[in-house]
Amino acid sequence: MARILIVEDNEELLMLVSDFFRSKGSFDVDTAPDGDRALSLICLYEYDIAILDIMLPGTNGFDVCKALRGKSKCPIVFLTALGTEENILKGYEIGADEYMVKPFSLKVLYAKCLALLNRTDAELRKEPVLECGDIKLYPLRMEVEAGGRKVALAPKEYFLLKVLMENKGIVLGRDRLLDLVWGLGFDGSDRVVDSHIKKLRKALGNSGETIRTVIGGGYKIL
Repeated sequence: MARILIVEDNEELLMLVSDFFRSKGSFDVDTAPDGDRALSLICLYEYDIAILDIMLPGTNGFDVCKALRGKSKCPIVFLTALGTEENILKGYEIGADEYMVKPFSLKVLYAKCLALLNRTDAELRKEPVLECGDIKLYPLRMEVEAGGRKVALAPKEYFLLKVLMENKGIVLGRDRLLDLVWGLGFDGSDRVVDSHIKKLRKALGNSGETIRTVIGGGYKIL
């Protein structure tokens, strides 16, 4: 069963949409009446799809979309009264998969969500997997398994692991890791790499032993 997040500040509409999706028996539904609650939920749970309003109390829907896209590849649908070309283009630019303008059809919204999920499932079946020891990383779904268990990683630790796994057996210096993970504009200390490596190893448990420190060189994964 797919898990969906519905974010809408109109209480009546939120109940209408969530009840419709629940009635179909294909979704576990979480709801949020404002952007701040939505941000809390996406930090706690992994979603298969999300429906977002834009004009919300607190954090707006565009920023919720950016936050969700920063940690997940799940389909995102904007459902909003903002129907200008500028807003629609902005929605797609920041990572939305669909943009629907109110008023709308519940049946069409539901059909679009099913189509997005089916497309995502097809992509995941063809998804490449990075493997090092008993660590598996799934790039499309941004998920990591270690020793047969799912591992929740913060974005920086995830991308740090991804870079190491893409360069399996190759020593990457701190400066190189900073460029690849933090970006060329980062102007902090290269010791930030060490602290994130420590967090990454801790999150991976025993599997973290595959990440080796190379004295005077940097880090590599076996």
